[in-house]
Amino acid sequence: MLGRTYDSQLCSIARTLEVVGERWTLLIVRDALLGLRRFEEFQDSLGIARNVLSARLSQLVDDGLLERICYQERPARYEYQPTSKAKDLLTALLSLMHWGDEHAENPGGPPRITSHEGCGGEVREQLVCTQCGHGVGPDAVHLLPGPPLTDASA
Repeated sequence: MLGRTYDSQLCSIARTLEVVGERWTLLIVRDALLGLRRFEEFQDSLGIARNVLSARLSQLVDDGLLERICYQERPARYEYQPTSKAKDLLTALLSLMHWGDEHAENPGGPPRITSHEGCGGEVREQLVCTQCGHGVGPDAVHLLPGPPLTDASA
């Protein structure tokens, strides 16, 4: 059974959960990617306790997903900008959102629609082979051992 941390796991998903696996973290990142920047905006959106939000924002800054920027000197006020590291989570967040739209759907329909700014078409994440460029379904993906696993067996 896994403990409260995954640091002993030789797994990229486990290491990722160490950063984004806490209950509120992906929702805060989602809101930052949607354009929320200030503490009160996050709190209004999420209904999260102030002390919990403060701790999560600090951790996201420490982990390099958000940048804390002073926008007012007296009193000091800060906003939180998503970094490129947070923006790299967009595909994962969209995958979770679309999975929820399909498998944990809202009776009124999806709360958000993904739209391409250029043409208005729907945006979907997809698996693509980096060598041949073809789209790949989940049944055609093979998870092979990487260097840490192949080196351990040698």
